[in-house]
Amino acid sequence: MSKSPWFQQTPNWVWYSFIPYFGGLSLAYAGSKANTPAWIGAGVGLTIISFSIVSLPIDLFTPIFFAIWGCQVGLAFYLKRSFLIKTYPQDLALPEDPSLAKSLAGSRSKIDINACSKNDLVNGLGLPIVYANDIESLQNEGYIFTSVEELTEVVGIPPTTVQRIEPLITFSYNYRNEAAFSWKRLNVLSANELVEVGLTPEVAAAIAAERQRRGEFRSLMDVKKRTGLPLSSYRQLM
Repeated sequence: MSKSPWFQQTPNWVWYSFIPYFGGLSLAYAGSKANTPAWIGAGVGLTIISFSIVSLPIDLFTPIFFAIWGCQVGLAFYLKRSFLIKTYPQDLALPEDPSLAKSLAGSRSKIDINACSKNDLVNGLGLPIVYANDIESLQNEGYIFTSVEELTEVVGIPPTTVQRIEPLITFSYNYRNEAAFSWKRLNVLSANELVEVGLTPEVAAAIAAERQRRGEFRSLMDVKKRTGLPLSSYRQLM
């Protein structure tokens, strides 16, 4: 069982399910809060059935009544965990229990490690600030994470922590971000900017003109073939 205080609570609507006849409405309330129509239907249905049996003979009324009452109470406790997962606050960090963290992934937006903020890392994923600082530093230097293994191998986050947050993270590929730290700068920098990073004015002008004429370069060999320039003339961008 998770030690998270959120999952240790029993919502009031669960206790309201003990109320005869009207207890089914507590399930409908839970369904409305958790945006789950099936729960609303079940709660309303049980309530209607409860009131529909009042005219039955006592020998039929009693067992049916207790069966319905037991059903609504049992269903309330059965749905409690799902309700807490569906209504888990977005600003709470993930619980330590990996199974609960995985369950929450279905009801929360994934966090992009390559584009998220430090607040997302600390408050959304529950990472210690030291790891959040390291990830932010690598982001600022243009590092592109591509797998969960890198969070351990590059940042040093313990594997157990990575396993817990894995269901809620994703790794986007930001071409423009990578372009600022590789040969792909040839596709985004102006002629003047290419000169500023070390190319001669003639080479920069030739590259910018060819890019404007026929679009972005697909590779370094594409640059060489289309411009006729030797690789040595823009080696500093490789």
